[in-house]
Amino acid sequence: MTWSFQAQFNGTRTPRPGRIDVIVVGAGFGGIACAVECKRKGHRVMIIEKVHELKQLVRGLTKCQLLSLGTNAGRILARWGLHEKLWSISAQARDVHIYDYLGGLIQVQKMTWPLFGAYAYRGHRALLHQVLFEHAKSLGIEIRMGQQVVEYWEDEANGKAGIKTQTGESFDADVIVAADGVKSLARQFVIGYHDNPKSSGYAIYRAWFDAEEHGVTTDPLTDFLAIHGDQFHVWTGKDVHFIACSSNGGKTICLLITYNGRSPGKIEDVLDIVKDWDPRCAAILLIHDPLPTWVSKSGRVVLIGDAAHPFLPSSVQGASQAVEDGLTLAITLSLAGKDNVRLGTRTWESIRYQRVRDAQLLGETTRNKWHGAKVGDSGKSFELPMPEWLMGFDAEAHAYAVYDGIARSIVEDGYRQPTLTEQVKESP
Repeated sequence: MTWSFQAQFNGTRTPRPGRIDVIVVGAGFGGIACAVECKRKGHRVMIIEKVHELKQLVRGLTKCQLLSLGTNAGRILARWGLHEKLWSISAQARDVHIYDYLGGLIQVQKMTWPLFGAYAYRGHRALLHQVLFEHAKSLGIEIRMGQQVVEYWEDEANGKAGIKTQTGESFDADVIVAADGVKSLARQFVIGYHDNPKSSGYAIYRAWFDAEEHGVTTDPLTDFLAIHGDQFHVWTGKDVHFIACSSNGGKTICLLITYNGRSPGKIEDVLDIVKDWDPRCAAILLIHDPLPTWVSKSGRVVLIGDAAHPFLPSSVQGASQAVEDGLTLAITLSLAGKDNVRLGTRTWESIRYQRVRDAQLLGETTRNKWHGAKVGDSGKSFELPMPEWLMGFDAEAHAYAVYDGIARSIVEDGYRQPTLTEQVKESP
């Protein structure tokens, strides 16, 4: 089929007429963000989620505990009117204290908000998610719980894509957005083969608990996390980093250890990892190579968030990039129009692909830097990277700014799967 530029591309930033039918599979951060922005753009959207009740979804989310939504996501959520709700449940530590493994101070990184004109939200994953979930419901977005997708399909002759659930029920739409996580069923459908994950060599231990109930407030080795309000502390050592932070005015504690080795089964295993470290530490992952594409052959099934690009915790960008994914896709679909859905999804992929990889690489660099820290090291190079290209990014403005040129190129030169530059962007 030969595409006509005039027929497929209007050369403006004005949304094309025609309401697009969108089904989002998965009600995590990326799925909710995509659905909300689709609703805001006038698309007809429905979310399919496999768990039966929100409390089950929340229970699953609590396994990951601490979550950071960077300022690049924060500016989007603030435009939705969610700042006050998110800020009220966010940890508000003013500094990040970074130590070597013996407790020597490497750097104190100031955390001043707003940054690049926006706020970041860091707190319990389930609480932050609930704000977005309830916002989606308040907009009248249909959310079908207890519906597990077992099959994806496309029918380009009729301009549709669809899903089938475990009950045998089928749904079709102009676009299917698979936001179904790291174990995405849609991934094989989109890329055409089974993508076998490989071990990163790293494991993570996480915990979240009440400070007073666990004696944090009465132990002189740990009370610093509770008596001075919200705190954020990082210890770094060979092949290990340990994060301890508090929120809710120092009342709740979150711990996270990332290390090179097998996943710990018992607390004794974790204590053994930090046995020679600063005594405060004792007191208190699978990866995928970048997928060749996030868009199916006919351009009507799309992978977003962890389904497309899982992130290391050290990137503190996984949820933020999922939010950017969802917002940008809603915009490109709106600009492409109902008759040009494939142009919208392919333009979206081109806009997002390299940026996501840059954010992933920055997370890997941070982990490697912390795990190579030696006693006596110091300086700003050990800070959590917050470069303007990442945190000051306005995904909405960027999508509108670059859509015309990228869409024009796809129409005139044909669609090609994206390519990557594997050079780490600088973090001044």
